[in-house]
Amino acid sequence: MSGFPSFGAHAKAFAFGIVLALIGLGGYVYWGTGVSTDLPPVTVYKSPTCGCCADWVTHLRENGFSVTVKPRANVAPMKQQLGVPKNLAACHTAVVNDYVVEGHVPASEIRRMLANKPEFRGLSVPGMPVGSPGMERGGRVEPYSVLGFTTAGKTTVVAQHGPSN
Repeated sequence: MSGFPSFGAHAKAFAFGIVLALIGLGGYVYWGTGVSTDLPPVTVYKSPTCGCCADWVTHLRENGFSVTVKPRANVAPMKQQLGVPKNLAACHTAVVNDYVVEGHVPASEIRRMLANKPEFRGLSVPGMPVGSPGMERGGRVEPYSVLGFTTAGKTTVVAQHGPSN
């Protein structure tokens, strides 16, 4: 009866599977989940149907942030409660430590804000500029500014992204 594999063949396959599982577990333990333990968690308020907001959340996670999403049919009351000036509003609002992050702000700028601890209420990328994180559209990138804002509504350009004019 040569049609059935022997017990030895099954044992070898099982052992090989165990070795692969251990290698995978070792990689997980060594490299972790990709979430940085030195970064504070981010809470994002967004429409449950907004794809660009979901892409921005993915951008944050890929850059080591732990993100909790709190879907809202109307995000405007949260923006008002958190002190986001109307002229700086975008499609989603996030909170990290005591800072507000409005719109498609790059993770690198959030990291810089957390490291430097400026006297801002938060950061904003007003509108939805093409090429900002979550708004990627092929190779097209519009120039955009990352603004720091105070509770009084004063703004400061903290970074420029995209091609210069």
